[in-house]
Amino acid sequence: MSYVVDFENVSTTGLESSPVAEALAGLRANEARYFKNKYDHVFTVEPAASVPETVEYVHRILREDRDIAIGSPALEATSFEVEGVRWTYVFYASGLSINVLYTLEDGGKRAVGFKLSDGMDVPEELAERFKFVRQRSKLAGTIRGSYFVIKGEY
Repeated sequence: MSYVVDFENVSTTGLESSPVAEALAGLRANEARYFKNKYDHVFTVEPAASVPETVEYVHRILREDRDIAIGSPALEATSFEVEGVRWTYVFYASGLSINVLYTLEDGGKRAVGFKLSDGMDVPEELAERFKFVRQRSKLAGTIRGSYFVIKGEY
């Protein structure tokens, strides 16, 4: 069942099994606010089990581009296209959020972004490879983020 993420009344719906559910819900709401304000897009997520192809798409890029395997279970995922860019998000029980920005036109931006919920440790599979910068969010507290540019075609 899909869930429209409300960034005005932040809810842990779908994220309850995460030890940092409140912070992860704030992070998810932060993304929803961004897409509503920038693109007038309503951010809707599905339980990860309902969209295994979306989760596998992200995992394939991580595996093939950087030999990364995420150890935490995926809770929710979404994929949508806005202004010629395919955006794919997966939210994990650990509090990790991974997004893939993939411009459909050749030569456009293509990257994977990692965001860590307030209160979570850097996942072991990312700790040695990436440096995370901090940003403040009214909805999510302190978000730590990093990214890499996608080399392959997906």
